[in-house]
Amino acid sequence: MIKLLIVDDSALMRKLLEGIFREEGDFDIRLARNGIEALELVHSFDPHVVTLDVQMPELDGLACLSRIMLEAPRPVVMISSLTVKGADATIEAVALGAVDFIAKPSGTVSLEIDRLRPRLIEKVRGAAKAKIRRTLRLTERIRHQLDRTGTARRARPRATGLSPRKGNAAGLVLIGSSTGGPAALDSVLPKIPAAFPWPIVVAQHMPANFTAAFARRLDRICDLTVVEVNRPLPLLAGSIYIARGDADLVVARRTSGLHVMPVPAQQDYPWHPSVERMVTSAMEQFDADGVIGVLLTGMGRDGADAMKVLRDRGGHTIAEAETTAVVWGMPGELVKCGGAGVVLPVDEIAAAIVEWARFDAVR
Repeated sequence: MIKLLIVDDSALMRKLLEGIFREEGDFDIRLARNGIEALELVHSFDPHVVTLDVQMPELDGLACLSRIMLEAPRPVVMISSLTVKGADATIEAVALGAVDFIAKPSGTVSLEIDRLRPRLIEKVRGAAKAKIRRTLRLTERIRHQLDRTGTARRARPRATGLSPRKGNAAGLVLIGSSTGGPAALDSVLPKIPAAFPWPIVVAQHMPANFTAAFARRLDRICDLTVVEVNRPLPLLAGSIYIARGDADLVVARRTSGLHVMPVPAQQDYPWHPSVERMVTSAMEQFDADGVIGVLLTGMGRDGADAMKVLRDRGGHTIAEAETTAVVWGMPGELVKCGGAGVVLPVDEIAAAIVEWARFDAVR
């Protein structure tokens, strides 16, 4: 049985969520109306996974999550509104250690909840298998607190345009991630120096309402400029591009040079933004030996096949090690299919990216 704690100040939401998971037959469920009750049940019930409302009275979701991660770390899935405020709070929650999140129904809750049922069940079951490490969560909490106090960051150099052509030395970094990915990206992207010579493109599985807030947060903690790809944008050195949620991203050539572009999601690709589609499109524009592909934590196998092709053609590929991945699905699939050039813990990945790009630049 999976022990599930549902925390929500809405009696209707508690009832609907409880009904969904009771019908599954293998969930032992407890309910909490606020963060204070939740903390008591975390210690007495000891759930395998918690669903946590972001906005609650007495002790809100962020404060409750912070306490959980300090006192009794475990997988938490945030339940968030689709407002800008709700999106920002949800991204902060991910920085504090939540492994995943899902948006609350935007219309009539009792009608919309059935549409969300499969995704809710998938996310909670996946979270129940996630590995949470106290040291990683504390590190993320400290970084989060520094962000909120407005810690100064170094001035960034002005980005310079790139127009790579077949056979030249300019390159590209492609990163894919899903469950647990935002915290992993927090461990990788801020370590990339301001003078890094290649653009970085990221496909993190995330709904469209949250990717702008995610990009804003990363922009605050990275030396490179971070933007959400909500329209065609030229590839620029010194920039990190976050694929817009609920769509895909492709690398394409326009008359003015290479761009990253949002495109409608295709059914051929089951996860979005699709890592597979992103990598495949990049290989059409870049020689493989000028591309670095990275698969971080996440459920499923999105990106494994394309990155296997990338490595076979001479590109560099990195899979996050099982020892640090929250869910060793995507990187594990890359290892299983023989597509991982190296397997590294998350805190060593940035150094490998920088070293490979530096070596390529001086060849």
